[in-house]
Amino acid sequence: MGILSNFPSESTYLFPLYLYPESKEPLGNGNRRSNLNETITDEISKRIGLRFSGDKESNANMFAPINVLDYIYAVLHSPAYRVKYKELLKIGLPRVPYPENAKQFWALAALGERLRRLHLLEGVAPLSDTAIFPVAGTCKVETLRYTDGNVYINDTQYFGYVPSEVWNFYIGGHRPAQKWLKDRKGRTLSFEDIEHYQRIICVLKETKEIMDEVDAC
Repeated sequence: MGILSNFPSESTYLFPLYLYPESKEPLGNGNRRSNLNETITDEISKRIGLRFSGDKESNANMFAPINVLDYIYAVLHSPAYRVKYKELLKIGLPRVPYPENAKQFWALAALGERLRRLHLLEGVAPLSDTAIFPVAGTCKVETLRYTDGNVYINDTQYFGYVPSEVWNFYIGGHRPAQKWLKDRKGRTLSFEDIEHYQRIICVLKETKEIMDEVDAC
């Protein structure tokens, strides 16, 4: 369990993908082992007809812990799954269905990998037609206003071409496109801040598109 604060209700669970032995030697792939339950990996192996490997493999007949993580990550971003298990997700840890076959497993694992890399901001760059910041000024976040695809941070400056579905997109109980700016009210945004927010909008936009693809699997 990872402690975030002194309040028990604000703690969280951590599930490492790999376990490493206690050692003063540098951590490397050679001395780690999978932290996945063997009963579960055996069942996945039986259902998809592939052999489980404790580490990343290039062999098409095998699957690895990272593939299982990506499969789970995709399932948990399924809009249909979130609606179906909405009430259960409020009171306990999510239950993830086993893949039906190898085709579905690899399709969802590929989408999950895309989502994972997106959410780590790997290779994400601002787009020329999304969340543009065209007006010079103080760059101070004062009163937020969303109007016709523009996110105003003060009377004159705004991020343009922000789709309404991205502005109102929820992750958990928050709308990241709104919360990030609200948390910085009264602050002056640096160039790096502006670029970071543009990347966030790009990530949210692509996340929604990928989530729709997940349900098609």
